[in-house]
Amino acid sequence: MDPRAGPVFLLILGVCVGLGSSQSYILNDKDGLGRVLDGIGGLSGGGATSRLLVNYAEPYRSQILDYLFKPNFGASLHILKVEIGGDAQTTDGTEPSHMHYENDENYFRGYEWWLMKEAKKRNPNITLIGLPWAFPGWVGHGKSWPYDYPDITAAYVVNWILGAKQYHDLDIQYVGIWNERNYDSKYIKLLRYTLDKSGLEGVRIIASDNLWEPISLSLLLDPELSMAVDVIGAHYPGTTTVQDALKTQKKLWSSEDYSTFNNEVGGGCWARILNQNYINGLMTATISWNLVASYYGDLPFGRDGLMTAEEPWSGNYVVESPIWITAHTTQFTQPGWTYLQTVGHLEHGGSYVALTDRRGNLTVVIETMTHDHSVCIRPPLSPFNVSSQNATFQLKGSFAGIKQLQVWRSQFNFKTKKPSFFEELSPVKLTDGFFTLHLAEDEVYTLTTLTSGHKGVYPEPPQSAPFPKVYKEDFNVRNPAFSEAPDFADQTGVFEYFMNLTDPGPHVFTFRQVLTQRPVTWVADADQTISVIGDYRWQNLTLSCDVFMETLTTGGVFVAARVDKGGSPIRRAKGVFFWVFADGTYKVTNDLAGETVLAEGQSGTRAFGWHTLTLTVEGQYASGLLNGYPLWKKAVVLTPSRGWAAIGTRSFELAQFDNFKVAAQ
Repeated sequence: MDPRAGPVFLLILGVCVGLGSSQSYILNDKDGLGRVLDGIGGLSGGGATSRLLVNYAEPYRSQILDYLFKPNFGASLHILKVEIGGDAQTTDGTEPSHMHYENDENYFRGYEWWLMKEAKKRNPNITLIGLPWAFPGWVGHGKSWPYDYPDITAAYVVNWILGAKQYHDLDIQYVGIWNERNYDSKYIKLLRYTLDKSGLEGVRIIASDNLWEPISLSLLLDPELSMAVDVIGAHYPGTTTVQDALKTQKKLWSSEDYSTFNNEVGGGCWARILNQNYINGLMTATISWNLVASYYGDLPFGRDGLMTAEEPWSGNYVVESPIWITAHTTQFTQPGWTYLQTVGHLEHGGSYVALTDRRGNLTVVIETMTHDHSVCIRPPLSPFNVSSQNATFQLKGSFAGIKQLQVWRSQFNFKTKKPSFFEELSPVKLTDGFFTLHLAEDEVYTLTTLTSGHKGVYPEPPQSAPFPKVYKEDFNVRNPAFSEAPDFADQTGVFEYFMNLTDPGPHVFTFRQVLTQRPVTWVADADQTISVIGDYRWQNLTLSCDVFMETLTTGGVFVAARVDKGGSPIRRAKGVFFWVFADGTYKVTNDLAGETVLAEGQSGTRAFGWHTLTLTVEGQYASGLLNGYPLWKKAVVLTPSRGWAAIGTRSFELAQFDNFKVAAQ
């Protein structure tokens, strides 16, 4: 009997379901195929979104990495995109550059090298992409525009790619221009020339990591530019593209997408994006911002990752629904698989895609996510609201002989709040190429000829716990392979481990702010440098730190409590800031900008000498000690009522910190 006739009762995936009329969809390769899949990926950077991950102890750190990158285990990502650190604030923190200065090269700063190697260790075929958000100040010769000196900017980016290979044996396959900023055609052509001249002909260029236009029209009008660009990358395209982009016949990617809170609702958003980016916009790669929410949760866009790992001090992490929604595609396809032309929307809402490896294997991914539960930063378009429906699929062409498909299902169950993700069901049997599904709202199905799928699992990680109330860091124990000290999150400036060879005393190993020039910024970095640490809920505490100014007369450093902002709004941060200056004065302010003064006076502090600052905040009062002696008492603090601890400098200047201690109540 033709299963499209009805109503009848059919055994569907082992469940007896009463069917009304069923809509039919054909999956066929007879008339050719669609575009080639380039992959599904995650983005580390933009900025410092993987900052806390490196501080996890084993085995938890490796478990997190397995959920992200290990094939047939978790998300099984095809692509890892990383920020080319530029020393500037790029959303949730700063990432250090490989060249702070023109005559300075160090390809071991930061954690992106480590992350790429860990990804490659798990998936040797993973695609690696680099993209700058910001640039060190010298690249722009002190200006805010890196294209004024395109040869310098191109050499700077190419050095990063060469360093990845020379020092870490990493092959960067794609590189971008400047994240979400205007592009310069002359620079793109020069970058292509510089890559080729450096033996990097295989590195492909993505442009412009912003909107579809005007780059698409520029490619159509400029043949030389078109030769230089391999991929048009758009951010948050809402699953649609434009005619000019299609006319270029370039690969079309959603090179940054998602940016959504990673609970079940966010997973539903991600499910629709992954299918409909191709159906509506012919995009063959989709990259999630961000890879893993591994930064303090009270920074901007907290938990906007495929999973959450924001507590290295406890070892707790959470595998979120987007991991398993990703697996519905990534575990049953690979870059190089090809979309069928027969893809589209379901009659009563939702969508389906089908891909083949051209060797007889077929994977079909179906989603029925509702409008009500999709809160993407730019929701995908869908022609109908979703309702429960029956769908019959007929396999034709080279797939007509398939007798059985493996089945994996995720059910969000928003009404019962009892979701189930990435469960393997009994295979579905095909009759004359037909199979029928009953599709409820808010479900994802994968039907595939592959038998390699696997829902990886580890023992439950430790319970969540707040940041320790008593914390000490003397910077003597190196954080292996990383330039950053554990748990400090730079918000403006770059703070690195430093060996002070001129000091034979107790301050040989310190923590140093190393930038002396304002970077070519991506957002409005503060004029001061600052690194935050701790628990945003901290209210009353005593904080002490040894400080060492390296700038005569104009130098200045601070310790702070109750810092209420980080990330892109860092310029507007408030708190209790205890400053001392190289001219022998001190100041207590209610803000990072130093505009609201709570106390001030003489301190006797000078550059090139160590001083110990102690700040106590309790209720509405704050007091400070200098070298163990009271300097000021009971400054009135009305707001903010809570926030992080922090250290920093008056400007972009060299300064050192040591023996950092916090005791919170």
